[in-house]
Amino acid sequence: MSIVKINALTVPAEQREVLEQRFASRAGAVEGSDGFEWFELLRPVEGTDQYLVYTRWRSEEDFQAWMEGPMKAAHQDGAAGGGAAGGDRPKPAATGSTVWSFEVVQQTGPKQA
Repeated sequence: MSIVKINALTVPAEQREVLEQRFASRAGAVEGSDGFEWFELLRPVEGTDQYLVYTRWRSEEDFQAWMEGPMKAAHQDGAAGGGAAGGDRPKPAATGSTVWSFEVVQQTGPKQA
């Protein structure tokens, strides 16, 4: 079964649009990675300032390979954050980040008619 990684990002209200724009501008950056299965950016509706970045992977090894390769490279050169010319890195939109890891032990989808 797959593994799930959820990155809980604390995002102040004034940075929400910036965060969403940064994720939109990097659309497609993870989809071609070996073992990648799913991505969702979840906006908080009420009671919290935490966005959830949900990704599902075929295995922990596939996730780690992405972390050490494409993700690391994107964050080092500022590409994931929409870096400015000359290597200047924009201020992070999130003020905190916690990664949760889960193994999928059961799953289901909609019933087929």
